[in-house]
Amino acid sequence: MVIPKNIAAKDVSQTETGLSVTWANDGHKSFYRWEWLQARDRPSFQSKFPLKHWDSRIQENPPTISYEEVMNSDDGVRKWTNLISSYGFSYVDGCPVSPSATQALLERIAFIRPTHYGGFWDFTSDLSSKDTAYTSLALGAHTDTTYFTDPAGLQMFHLLSHTGGEGGASLLVDGFKAAEQLRRESPEAYEILSTEPIDTHASGNDDVHIRPARPCPVLSMDSENQPYLVRWNNDDRRSLSVRKDHDAWYGAARKWVEILRSSQNEYWEQLRPGRPLSTTPNFEVDRET
Repeated sequence: MVIPKNIAAKDVSQTETGLSVTWANDGHKSFYRWEWLQARDRPSFQSKFPLKHWDSRIQENPPTISYEEVMNSDDGVRKWTNLISSYGFSYVDGCPVSPSATQALLERIAFIRPTHYGGFWDFTSDLSSKDTAYTSLALGAHTDTTYFTDPAGLQMFHLLSHTGGEGGASLLVDGFKAAEQLRRESPEAYEILSTEPIDTHASGNDDVHIRPARPCPVLSMDSENQPYLVRWNNDDRRSLSVRKDHDAWYGAARKWVEILRSSQNEYWEQLRPGRPLSTTPNFEVDRET
């Protein structure tokens, strides 16, 4: 490091646009814009995007943007990503009903991250992969890729065809709102699920066995002891260590599931062609399809 231990400011002055500092050690002058200083006064990344918690009533006016606005301007992309950051999900209305158009929409945000499933793919319930997502079974509220060290941060689901069938509705739950409710109603359960690491894995296919670098709790906490990540998928959870207090952990998990399954917290929606759903599956939303 070239910065001396005894560094000190010789002169500090304010202007309309920022703060000017002259350093005593070598006379170097620095200028810090107010916007830059304000950005670094935030205690955590999350506070840059205030979360808007919601419950079942969001069905009346869910966050939505048009396909044309996203595809035709970067400002549209900004509005779209702001919706996702604030609510944890957003619909895009008017998307052409094809895999290529859906992929192009996704790539307006960023590149697509490859996984053991591929990068971008379309599928039906044919069990081509040994995963519950490839079945017509109802799935409980969950988050995806809990078995990755770095879980998926953004996913998109586009129902390309649904003719003459029944069911297939999707369920969204505000995971952070559920965590806050758990903290209020059962501090003991909140403590357990935010501190006790749990093993997860993906091992349905014969040639696949994936585990994170280390076990993680259901609720990962930031430096201010606030949850920033939810990992909850009972189908990917391994058996508990024999060293754990099983009664305490399962008691906490039951309370958590009770909150997730509350009709007040559940937002059900039938996806439809031309209206893809983008979600932050491990940061805000538990999903059932």
